[in-house]
Amino acid sequence: MRVSCLQENLSRGLNIVGRAVSPRSTLPVLGNILLATDEGRLKLAATNLEIGISCWIGAKVEDDGAVTVPARLLSEFVGQLPAERIDMDLSVRTLMLNLKCARYDTNIKGIDASEFPIIPTSDGADAIRIEADTLRKMINQVVFAAATDESRPTLTGVDARFNGKRLTLAATDGFRLAVRSTDLAAAVPEKTEIIIPARALSELSRIIGLLPKSEGEPQMVEITVASARNQILFHLPDVDMVSQLIDANFPNYEAIIPKSFATRTIIDTQPTLRALRVANLFARDSSNIVRFQMTPGHDGAPANLTMTATSAESGDNLASLDAVIEGPEGEIAFNGRYLLDVLNVIDEPQIALETTRASAPGVVRPVGVGPEEFTCVVMPMHISR
Repeated sequence: MRVSCLQENLSRGLNIVGRAVSPRSTLPVLGNILLATDEGRLKLAATNLEIGISCWIGAKVEDDGAVTVPARLLSEFVGQLPAERIDMDLSVRTLMLNLKCARYDTNIKGIDASEFPIIPTSDGADAIRIEADTLRKMINQVVFAAATDESRPTLTGVDARFNGKRLTLAATDGFRLAVRSTDLAAAVPEKTEIIIPARALSELSRIIGLLPKSEGEPQMVEITVASARNQILFHLPDVDMVSQLIDANFPNYEAIIPKSFATRTIIDTQPTLRALRVANLFARDSSNIVRFQMTPGHDGAPANLTMTATSAESGDNLASLDAVIEGPEGEIAFNGRYLLDVLNVIDEPQIALETTRASAPGVVRPVGVGPEEFTCVVMPMHISR
């Protein structure tokens, strides 16, 4: 293999595939990145057997070939090189990869590419298409609610439902639930429901953010569910990602979304986010409890939402926010960190907090967006008197 490419292109490609490298594995080749020539381009690939990422970058190919080299060493080395051309030459006999860039001349010992697992790539057949930026926003608005406790593997995934022209993603850890829906470019041939690992979707969101933005036509992601329903493939410009699916039945989350409310409080997103960040400085010493008091306006006085957090060690904090309140006054307590996670992924200028009573779940929705688009349900915390 003899190939040349620009340092910035190779560094970007290594950054895209690098997170799929297995940090601890009994198979040494899983700690490596595959470098292979592919139809006049350089292909980079990495896998931990749960997710696999392939990336293609522009290159000048003189001789075809392939090798795997240690991911961490290669990424850190290329990251330190000047933004110039890198010439790579592989010795097939010794599996030593020689890299020359500016005044650097380096040899890195590799492992035979034949030992590297085959990573499936998408052929585009029967693919479901969705705008990349839309999918990234959807992912970010649900993955935070997925469980991180591996003892409940089903809840570490995100439920994905493809039905007609609608895609719905949902995640829950038992204390909160986030649901996000959108329209697809075209209707799917049959209704499909799968569970995608939240870690895989977080990685996909990161990759979409790394791709260069093109003017004109929006970038699309092509999604293909393997016929055996055990893998899902995502195809983006010059990047393919494949992930194993979670074989389980997701809880019926629609049953826990409240169908009505007693009090609806509309508040500005950014001031509420700022007040929550301050409240959490005190709440973190007391189980993250933040109390919310909704007071409708009376006799010309404006309605307001009061947010209170108390720490026996540090002190207490109270913030009052202007609000529009429909319904009677009420009080409820939430885990402040959970609400912070929700507000951090809402772009709309206002949110609505819908509550029924202190012991019932609260619902957060962006104002100006249909209720079927984004909904977050948060379980309340017990308020001791």
